[in-house]
Amino acid sequence: MTYNILVTGGAGYLGSTMVPALLEAGHKVTVLDNLMYGQTSLSHVCYHDNFTVVRGDIRLEKTMVPLLQKADVVIPLAAYVGAPLCNKDPVGASSVNHDAVIMMLKHLSKEQLVLMPTTNSAYGTGDENNFCTEESPLRPISQYAIEKLEIENAIMEHPNAISFRLATVFGMSPRMRIDLLVNDFTYRAVYDRFVVLFEPHFKRNYVHVRDVTRAFLHGINNFDRMKGEIYNVGLSDANVSKMELCQAIARHVPDFIFPEAEIGKDPDQRNYIVSNAKIEATGFRTAHSLDMGIADLVKGYTMMKNTKYGNV
Repeated sequence: MTYNILVTGGAGYLGSTMVPALLEAGHKVTVLDNLMYGQTSLSHVCYHDNFTVVRGDIRLEKTMVPLLQKADVVIPLAAYVGAPLCNKDPVGASSVNHDAVIMMLKHLSKEQLVLMPTTNSAYGTGDENNFCTEESPLRPISQYAIEKLEIENAIMEHPNAISFRLATVFGMSPRMRIDLLVNDFTYRAVYDRFVVLFEPHFKRNYVHVRDVTRAFLHGINNFDRMKGEIYNVGLSDANVSKMELCQAIARHVPDFIFPEAEIGKDPDQRNYIVSNAKIEATGFRTAHSLDMGIADLVKGYTMMKNTKYGNV
């Protein structure tokens, strides 16, 4: 079955990978994005008859309502992503990450499908074994994690919704973000040959940006049996510490060094091992390993050396 899909923030890091895949799957896709980073990340799909792009702000009802009325499926990607960006502009972050999504839900019919990306950063330090499932207690600390949890609760009251709690995303994308942890450390390895580690033994889960797209397509294709549920989305073999991540990068950049120092603190104190068994039980499997993603990043960074590919 094909759908009319509205993707807010569709020109961003996730969207610029996801939108071409949705088009390839036969869907009609409308992207709403304010293009705040001046990106042209969807220029390669402008030829597609089923692609429409609208430059606008998701916070404006007069912009959102007509687009929502035409949509069978809504994928709300538009967000101020991550604690640093939210700290930089907390008012803007709340209005986009929270208020705009609440407004969107008010205008949705019960029949419309919603697939929402949330975050597993709210797990904090997990249980006594640092192990987390979808049923684990949530301990959000940063504004970003707190508001994402509030939105997840609101989304799950909609009768046709899925929430994907994404692991830390990595990998090359047409709208690149160098500030994400794997992407950042690999960039530093390529250009600086070192990174100073704080909290080096803190573990977290990771997922390739292309596997995020695959998870959303899987959700669309299996919606009836997945709806009403929350799913962790990550690489089950990539619950690794910062130290282990650096060791993996060093296999691709042999002269990369990573001394330890107490110079910082994770804003959400993420230190956990995340189970992805629930989504795997639906038949979903990741296809892009951490090692594959690092190799792609090393190649990609030969084409970029500046600071415009981050959120802050």
